[in-house]
Amino acid sequence: MSKVIQGEAGSFYSFLSEGCKLCQQGAKMVLFITGICPKDCFYCPVSEERRTDLTFANERKVLSDTDVVDEALQMDALGTGITGGEPLLRKEKVVHYIRLLKSSFGQQHHVHMYTSMAPDYDTLKELADSGLNEIRFHPPVKSWKELEKTGYASSIKNARELEMEVGIEIPSIDGVEHVGQFANSMKCFLNLNELEFSETNSHAMIKRGYSLIDDISNAVAGSEMFAREVAKDCEKMHFCSSSYKDAVQLRKRLIRIAENTARLFDEIGEDGTVYYGHIECTESDLEAVSEKLKQIKVPADMMEIKSKGIDLAWWILEDIAEYIRLTGRKLYIIERYPFEEGLIVEKIPL
Repeated sequence: MSKVIQGEAGSFYSFLSEGCKLCQQGAKMVLFITGICPKDCFYCPVSEERRTDLTFANERKVLSDTDVVDEALQMDALGTGITGGEPLLRKEKVVHYIRLLKSSFGQQHHVHMYTSMAPDYDTLKELADSGLNEIRFHPPVKSWKELEKTGYASSIKNARELEMEVGIEIPSIDGVEHVGQFANSMKCFLNLNELEFSETNSHAMIKRGYSLIDDISNAVAGSEMFAREVAKDCEKMHFCSSSYKDAVQLRKRLIRIAENTARLFDEIGEDGTVYYGHIECTESDLEAVSEKLKQIKVPADMMEIKSKGIDLAWWILEDIAEYIRLTGRKLYIIERYPFEEGLIVEKIPL
């Protein structure tokens, strides 16, 4: 049995695929091909808003190839994870984007893909020829005890012959021990994700008797225990905890994006959010505020004029607040995600 290594935030592993190594660095862009899926997994966490036939690169809606390339550039991505929904329902789109990424960033740009399907040899060859480096199969729970009798066995065999790195990725719940044994026999890796409650799966999860591990986490009680049992016998496994995804993967990806997109006056926080000051004013007052900032010698590269106000360094705004405070003008320190029009986490009035 391979040695199990304790990772960050509750994760552990005896093997990490190349895709997982890049995710650990926050260096993978997430390319969500479509929210459509033929399966009806009770634990599916995809939000209602995403269950449509739309494509997203991280949080950016994809309307053109430029959106995909720009998003990858914005975070200095070293690779891309293709997901859904079921990506292979839009196979032509998957192949197109893999080729786009490889031509834009070179063959070293690592691409992995999740699928709940068991594609035939021709489909797998098309994916391999386009440049897909790694494929992760997501078989439905009802098939876990007899995977060797399903199409997944031949798909895994064919994918390995086509020189892709091959694995299975499923939630860590009762029955995963069968998948661990199957992964050993197929010489592929097994990724187990800590099961989580979401807005879309909570009813089905409660109905099946699942409960939260505590009051501050979305993780399901007992999920880690099943992974610990599998780790005793599975040769190549990785358990990705709920807190690891949030506290490590997402945080590192946000920091990576922030470091590439932050303005000179944005301060990057330890969680990858950005902090800056904001003067909210009417359109008619915008010129007067801008002129006042020039008079008190706020450097031009320390501020940006927006349609509904002016952004500037938060520490400068704190120092000059009394000079520019007037009725109708609102002053804030803002924390937000480092995306274009990113979600505002906190807005503190000055």
